[in-house]
Amino acid sequence: MKATRHTLILAGAGHAHLVALRGWVDNGFRPPQGTILLSPNSHAWYSGMMPGLVAGRFTQNECAIELAPLCKACGVDLMIGEIATLKAISRKVQLLDKRELEYDYLSLNVGSVPPQPSLNDGSINVAPAKPFAAFNNHWQAWRVHNDPIQIAILGGGAAAFELALALHQSLPQAQLSLICSGDLLDGYSLGLRKRASKILYKRGIDLRKGTRVDCIADGWLLSNKQRIQSPDALVIATGAAPQPWQSASGLSCDNSGFVRVRATLQSESHPEVLATGDCASQPGAFHSGVYAVRQGAVLSEIIPELLAGRTLREYQPQPRSLALLSTADGSALLNYERFSVGGRLLGMWKDYLDLSFMKRHRLD
Repeated sequence: MKATRHTLILAGAGHAHLVALRGWVDNGFRPPQGTILLSPNSHAWYSGMMPGLVAGRFTQNECAIELAPLCKACGVDLMIGEIATLKAISRKVQLLDKRELEYDYLSLNVGSVPPQPSLNDGSINVAPAKPFAAFNNHWQAWRVHNDPIQIAILGGGAAAFELALALHQSLPQAQLSLICSGDLLDGYSLGLRKRASKILYKRGIDLRKGTRVDCIADGWLLSNKQRIQSPDALVIATGAAPQPWQSASGLSCDNSGFVRVRATLQSESHPEVLATGDCASQPGAFHSGVYAVRQGAVLSEIIPELLAGRTLREYQPQPRSLALLSTADGSALLNYERFSVGGRLLGMWKDYLDLSFMKRHRLD
């Protein structure tokens, strides 16, 4: 199959690319003819509202951004597909369906996948939290059948915490446990961790800390060869691991396999490749939507500068960020450095921020 040539390929419809595209609409920038946005789906799920969707607070339509109108507004072609391999030395991408694309410039915003136990015999129904489209099918099936079910959620970060509470809200018949390899919400303030633990206890969600699940065998979760639990289903919400093709791409990657980028968001090894969001590695830029959104605002200027051969603007990660965690009942927890607080007004504020993001990027 002959490869098609493109001056610019935007791979992935993550936060950064959505923000960049919207910036081009506002600024009137038109990328080179034939520029494509490559996405596995015709819409992008907004991760900030996923717990609210699972909790039954939002509809699917409220949480998804149709990509075609946004692309059309700035002269970008939408292509449905997913990267299987990337060969940076030859500037060639192969998709899962064997189509091949060649590029002059490539921008990666392909997200991450949650790390899974290294050994798995398939004896437990496993539902990774990402990509959300697949997880949504699992959750909908559990809700429709409405049977008593034991669900273990693997992970100790914000996503795992929010998802555990959301599943409790939508599946009241389920017995839930949250299994953390370290502390719950490690890296957040002590006050927030105490508030979060108290909420889990009040809602009857079993919390296991310091338990690293490294094997699934014969229907059991094992930690260091010790049986931990035998759930009906396991939700994997363990943070960020790179897409499997990144380490073999020829791009300079860190020890975890994420693409190393400079302050200009360019690959350290291949300046014609940019990377943002969870797939990228930059000192001080954490794998969080807050950072990806700000990267996107800078990316919307960097790409036109790169195409024009001008000096590139630089992205400097903010030293501190505010976090809002949904508690699935209309309230939220706020964390900023050592300060934490919770309440319904914070939930209303989080909803306002999320819905404002959706309103800005939905052009349908």
